[in-house]
Amino acid sequence: MPAEEPASQIALRASFSAFFSAEYRSVVGLASVLSGRRSVGEELAQEAFVAAFRRWDVVGGYEDPGGWVRRVAVNLATSSWRRRVREARALGRLRHRRDAADQMSGIDDEVWAVVRALPAHQAQCVALRYLEDRSVRDIAAVLGIAEATVRVHLHTGRKTLAAHFDETVAEESA
Repeated sequence: MPAEEPASQIALRASFSAFFSAEYRSVVGLASVLSGRRSVGEELAQEAFVAAFRRWDVVGGYEDPGGWVRRVAVNLATSSWRRRVREARALGRLRHRRDAADQMSGIDDEVWAVVRALPAHQAQCVALRYLEDRSVRDIAAVLGIAEATVRVHLHTGRKTLAAHFDETVAEESA
């Protein structure tokens, strides 16, 4: 007969379950936008939540455990993107095909395709700002960078997007 689980373990599991239910959908959305595919976004979000669950006794005590999970998901998306690009380029060389970016299927939304083409930190800042409507302060906390750096990444990213779509950049107040 298995031993009963301690009450503290039951409470930790319950708090993680509530956290997971509240945050999962938005983390999947963020990871999907950054990776370019919903299925990859779901896998990345799951990996991030598994990492959080393994350390929930610590992560659950953070001021913003959702920010911690998002940082893990962003890092996983960046690693996944790099790995997929390397693999696709290798296949391209072997098959004499075009660049990996042309071969990857992505979200049909042209805007997010252009966002994914931005440098990593710009893409992350833009996704967190416009997909999740996060403040500059929140983005800085999630990515572990200064607020001024977030503002620079957002400004540069918006300028690049505007140039791509031939529009003028209307500066936002952060």
